Amino acid sequence: MFAVVRTGGKQYRVAAGDKIAVEKLAGEAGDTITLGDVLLAGDGEQLADAGKVTVSAEIIAQARSEKVVVFKKRRRHNYRRKAGHRQQMTLLRIVQVGDSKAEAPKKAAAAKTEEAPQAEAAAPVEAKEAKAPKAAPKKEAAADKPAAEKKAPAKKASKEADAPKADKE
Repeated sequence: MFAVVRTGGKQYRVAAGDKIAVEKLAGEAGDTITLGDVLLAGDGEQLADAGKVTVSAEIIAQARSEKVVVFKKRRRHNYRRKAGHRQQMTLLRIVQVGDSKAEAPKKAAAAKTEEAPQAEAAAPVEAKEAKAPKAAPKKEAAADKPAAEKKAPAKKASKEADAPKADKE
């Protein structure tokens, strides 16, 4: 079953298990909310009464969207203004669309499938943190070498020294 819901001034077509990013909603990660403004609902080709359909979603995270650069310029007036903006957004996973009795078994299955991607999302953050300490020991190892072992930079030969003496006269 699918539904078209309105939130944050935008409309989204959702079904159970979908993930969407919407304008910021109140709540913490893990909270369950109900999207109340259902505009259209249906199952395949058949449309259902949107007034009787409820859409519940779980908040995955509160995040910020991509940066938007705002640049203003007036030609020939030396006027330039540059600013950036990152909109607050909420990541939602649609738990159920329709009656709560009909969609209850799918909620447990959706929770199991979501645990694996969360672990994968946490892994890159840990990898970035692990890379920073590895770079520091390399610098320390270079500092431990005696001065005799360090190579002096190569001297650049001047063009005059390379030119034959016969050409100078």
